[in-house]
Amino acid sequence: MESRNDMNGLLANKKALVCGVANRNSIAWAVANAFRAHGADVALTCLEPSLKRVSKMSADAGFHQVFPCDVRRDESVARAFDEAGRVFGGRLDILVHSLAFAPPEDLGGEFIRTSRESWNVALDVSAYSLVAMARCARPLFARAGGGSIMAMAFIGSRSVVPGYNVMGVAKAALECVVRYLAYDLGPERIRVNGISPGPVRTASALMIEDFDRSLDLVGKSSPLCRNVSLDEVANTVVFLASGLSSGITGSLLTPDAGMSIVAPPGIPHPRPPRPDAGVPGAAGAGS
Repeated sequence: MESRNDMNGLLANKKALVCGVANRNSIAWAVANAFRAHGADVALTCLEPSLKRVSKMSADAGFHQVFPCDVRRDESVARAFDEAGRVFGGRLDILVHSLAFAPPEDLGGEFIRTSRESWNVALDVSAYSLVAMARCARPLFARAGGGSIMAMAFIGSRSVVPGYNVMGVAKAALECVVRYLAYDLGPERIRVNGISPGPVRTASALMIEDFDRSLDLVGKSSPLCRNVSLDEVANTVVFLASGLSSGITGSLLTPDAGMSIVAPPGIPHPRPPRPDAGVPGAAGAGS
């Protein structure tokens, strides 16, 4: 990462809140460091159980404001934004939503087995949380004269990623939330966009079935013949946070080495067809 003084200061004097830092390999952590390198003042949120670890990471890196936030509790979200407002003098310019969760037992295997409880948890944490955060951030953005909100999506929202299951549904909801918030908040000069990166090696990504195979496939099949890095994803977020993207809202950017334009070769289905399954339209097939 380049030093702060080596950059162009695209985010000089901007106040940024990055939500969802988990560890040094998370997208949120890469984004926070990129923001700081471009001149922004940055605060972070994390889950309460991670607070000690993330606070230590942050202090070592030069971030001194970390707020615990449980996005399933409105009072916790409100408290985190009250603290951010206090630290940032009552204003906010940038908000990054980089968090998602689904019960591990519903990641992998058949999507059809998803329980109602897991569905509700995944949609609440991964999608509704952006609505709750945007609502709390709105008055802080107003005092700044506008701002930029960004949320992390994934291709599993638009295409089947075997085993991603209910998280794919949650990310699809998140992308839809981005569009509706962009419409609501546009008159207030608040832009809302999504970022859908290609596969990057994070702790969360390793929970996806055959993730290493996906990395290998993209590395060999993408137009750039490689995978993207965490820094490249973070740089895309910097662009959307800066004035260089002032005319962009409600959009989804895909830093994925171009893989989203390539028809996928696919992988073998994990279950073979039933022996008695006919071909529709073929003689003897069921109608």
